[in-house]
Amino acid sequence: MLKAIGIKKSYGSLPILKGVDFEVAKGEIVSIIGASGAGKSTLLHILGTLDKPDEGTVELNGVKVSSLSGELLSVFRNQNIGFVFQFHHLLPEFTALENICIPAFIAKTSKKQAERKAFELLELLGLSDRAQHKPAQLSGGEQQRIAIARALVNNPAIILADEPSGNLDSANAQALHEFFIKLRDNFKQTFIIVTHNESLANISDRVVTMKDGTII
Repeated sequence: MLKAIGIKKSYGSLPILKGVDFEVAKGEIVSIIGASGAGKSTLLHILGTLDKPDEGTVELNGVKVSSLSGELLSVFRNQNIGFVFQFHHLLPEFTALENICIPAFIAKTSKKQAERKAFELLELLGLSDRAQHKPAQLSGGEQQRIAIARALVNNPAIILADEPSGNLDSANAQALHEFFIKLRDNFKQTFIIVTHNESLANISDRVVTMKDGTII
């Protein structure tokens, strides 16, 4: 469902990605591992259309996303790609429910429909009693689960996660990993996860190792 061919990226005279080919099937959990500076996050950002490659193409469900730009790209990203980062990036002035609904509102989903989906996700995550709490009133694990619900609210084709458990203690990290498996098993959700966490890499369907801007 996702295919990247010949991805190259440099910043100034420094090459970061040196011709990466990468594919992911629907319902697959793929972890990308490697030392800091190997190019993992840069690749993830290009796959997620947050950055453009200097050379190469990215296709998602047959759409050549590397050729989209402006509003077309923003709409495609909003509807097809969910993001989870190490730091949850929840908006502090909004409740958990409101934070989850934001991508749906951007997609012009009605308030009623967006909130219904958000409540479904809160229930799935075991956080339905936290809907009206603001981020400062939630634990780190709860905040990260809210961030995952936000990533899922538009039913994206794929979730891209950059060190999603990097800021969590071991118990919360384990719960997060189990939730990824549940989403894959029950909803055929597809994940690409950049991680240094060995246990998260080990539960993946496939582990890809990067070194010096290439897949080894």
